[in-house]
Amino acid sequence: MSPTPRLIIIGLDCMEPSLVFDQWRNDLPNLSRLMTLGTYGKLESSIPAITVPAWSCMMSGRDPGELGIYGFRNRADRTYGKMAIADGRAVKFPRLWDILGEAGWKVAVLSVPGTSPPYAVNGSLVSCFLTPNTEAPYTHPPELAEQITAWMPDFLLDVPHFRSDEKDRILKNIYSLCDQRFTLAEKLLAQDSPDFLMLVDMGVDRIHHSFWKPMDPRHPQYEPGSPYANAIHDYYCHVDRRVGELLAQCSDETAVLVVSDHGARPLMGGICINEWLIKEGYLTLKETPSEPKSLDEIEVDWSRTKAWGAGGYYGRIFLNVKGREPQGVIPIAEYEKERSQLAEKIATIPDPNGQPLNNRVFKPQQIYQKVRGVAPDLIAYFEELAWRSVGTVGSGALHTLDNDTGPDDANHAPFGLMIFHDPKNPKNGQQLEGAQLYDILPTLLSRYEIKPPVGLRGKVLPV
Repeated sequence: MSPTPRLIIIGLDCMEPSLVFDQWRNDLPNLSRLMTLGTYGKLESSIPAITVPAWSCMMSGRDPGELGIYGFRNRADRTYGKMAIADGRAVKFPRLWDILGEAGWKVAVLSVPGTSPPYAVNGSLVSCFLTPNTEAPYTHPPELAEQITAWMPDFLLDVPHFRSDEKDRILKNIYSLCDQRFTLAEKLLAQDSPDFLMLVDMGVDRIHHSFWKPMDPRHPQYEPGSPYANAIHDYYCHVDRRVGELLAQCSDETAVLVVSDHGARPLMGGICINEWLIKEGYLTLKETPSEPKSLDEIEVDWSRTKAWGAGGYYGRIFLNVKGREPQGVIPIAEYEKERSQLAEKIATIPDPNGQPLNNRVFKPQQIYQKVRGVAPDLIAYFEELAWRSVGTVGSGALHTLDNDTGPDDANHAPFGLMIFHDPKNPKNGQQLEGAQLYDILPTLLSRYEIKPPVGLRGKVLPV
């Protein structure tokens, strides 16, 4: 008899390796036990290191260029204002549970980003935080939604309005979201006995964005003596308890992967990328707004504009190319030269005191195996994501401490974590070096002797 499940993946969106491996390890007995028995290490994320597309990259073994997903919102076409949310329909490659299902495994997939709208799998699927509400279809099979409502009448798909100042309400919702995911996993294990179960808790990400300031003296807006000083620590301890309770429902031989798609760090501020492009002569407005506004809300003089940018945890820069964009001005013969010059200039954007930041600027064609869809011309990490990109214009400033999409305490970090323990092959605390998120799929398929799809990006890890 095979164990039930054979493999369980506990996804903890944004969980930070330094907090688990170093700072709080002694307070996290269940994760620490898995580390002591198995293999663990930092896990390099995708570029960009954000939820959408990172989980889809991890589960498909494909990079953002191959998926054609460069962020939560992507240019739908070559026009100037049309950005579309990338939901699960954008993922055209099989993911781990599809491949296992084809091999005859019964699967249960809970809230993995990139699974909305839900689709048919060999088992059950509950869609992710991109689902608008529980009135919309969010399960396969559809009748599973009725069962979830009976179990949890107030079932949450995400923490509503987590970028706000309603801190008590946000904290309560974060715990509810976590408890519902783990409880649902326990119920489906008991009811369906799947061979594979995967859940993702978004609460870790949400608590970082909402409560990092009170915890970290490095933060420029640190709040000493805050009642929320221990909010993140206490939540990590709560997640650790739920991990222990869930694993107690599994067989002694169940293999366990605990994984995060990226890490977290204090948000030091924002680089106003479009303000910088205006100052450098790349972007020309027909009128300057008197208060910060997004580019969508104001008139751009495209006939005199070479480049514009988008805000987010990382910077995206688009060039206005003749024959490609509707009012393009950069001749195609000069494109590569212009792109390289702009990349070099962005790399030297300093902090507010004129001191150099460690900025990295990427060309998609150089970091991805393929480039599909409408990719940014450049992707920028400001100080390894310590600074975010702010897309609004009208402040006249090149730096800001405030986020333009609501209160936000943390940014993402380029490394998440993985902890893997297979009781049939214990590794006794082996530490992994050089692991990437793309390695997860080939490693697991190799472990279960399933032939991998052609063209996967990752390698098989020694776990």
